[in-house]
Amino acid sequence: MKHVRNALFVCAGLLAGPLFAAAPANPAFDAELLSIQQAWARVNYETPAGDERTRAFAALEKRAENFTHHNPTRPEALIWEGIIESSYAGAKGGLGALSLCKEARGNLEAALKLDPNALDGSAYTSLGALYYKVPGFPVGFGDDDKAGKLLQKALKLNPDGIDPNYFYAEYLFEEGRHAESLQYLDKAGKAAPRPGREVADKGRRGEIAALAAKVKAKMG
Repeated sequence: MKHVRNALFVCAGLLAGPLFAAAPANPAFDAELLSIQQAWARVNYETPAGDERTRAFAALEKRAENFTHHNPTRPEALIWEGIIESSYAGAKGGLGALSLCKEARGNLEAALKLDPNALDGSAYTSLGALYYKVPGFPVGFGDDDKAGKLLQKALKLNPDGIDPNYFYAEYLFEEGRHAESLQYLDKAGKAAPRPGREVADKGRRGEIAALAAKVKAKMG
């Protein structure tokens, strides 16, 4: 049985012109969004695993929920509430975390309805990760086929991004497609740095290296 793990866990139009109107400039919203992203990285990568990390995610989840409450039409807020809920589930562990995964799924699906291109398709990335990390029926809603399709949509929107390439590589590893997994890990490792996201980038690159070692060990 699969175990609930961290899901992490980010605008091209599909036609000639943009499908969704850009949100008006809002420096206060942008500043709080970046602050939440940075707080997530500190909790996920710099806070010791166990009760301390679980408590930190619980507090951050409340902050993200409040952010979404005050910005209900902004898909970026919904995406990050979903990311934090799925990460909180991974820290909490066990079947009791499934309720958090369901909340995350709902927020990510709501973000897709508002704007699937938001944050370079991050809702697709995070939702895809959820679908391959959560147990399948009858315990949970996990679905490997759906996960693969969602992650492929994320890659169409953000083909060079560190997160969609990493999560698709992890998905391929879980599917036993080791050579393909290494290709996407290589691409993830070459992704451009994200301004203001230095802690997240460092942590993700560590995960890339760790997964690459596992893949190579399986390949012999």
